[in-house]
Amino acid sequence: MKKIDKIEHEGIITEISDNFITVEIVNKSACAACHAKGVCVAGEEETRYVDVPYNISSLVEDYKVGDKVNLVLNQSLGVTAVFISYAVPLVIFILLLLILSNTGLSEPMVGLLSLAGVAVYYLFVFLFRDRLERIFTFSIEKIN
Repeated sequence: MKKIDKIEHEGIITEISDNFITVEIVNKSACAACHAKGVCVAGEEETRYVDVPYNISSLVEDYKVGDKVNLVLNQSLGVTAVFISYAVPLVIFILLLLILSNTGLSEPMVGLLSLAGVAVYYLFVFLFRDRLERIFTFSIEKIN
């Protein structure tokens, strides 16, 4: 069985500035290829733009607007992103729910305080977004 060590998304270079190469990717839902997608709201596509710093991309001179490229992220970073985004908040919520339910507070208050704990966690993630952006950086590979 082949081990997947990187996550790739195909995109098109839309802009090249002094510090970044901007790549447009189109996220398609799982049913985007369905013949009924024209009448179904589940078959939506979403366009995203990703800035890739020059220092990550080797041979920047070879890239030009309109080139098809692959955005590449290491698999381990993808797993870490899922952990930070979903697993940690879930654990915080459950722990707060269990701890606060034994304090004698009312159930609505326990629920609100548990949600507030998760909100505080996401506030910290937001405050440290610059540091996280340096860790979770895409690189690009030209598609031949």
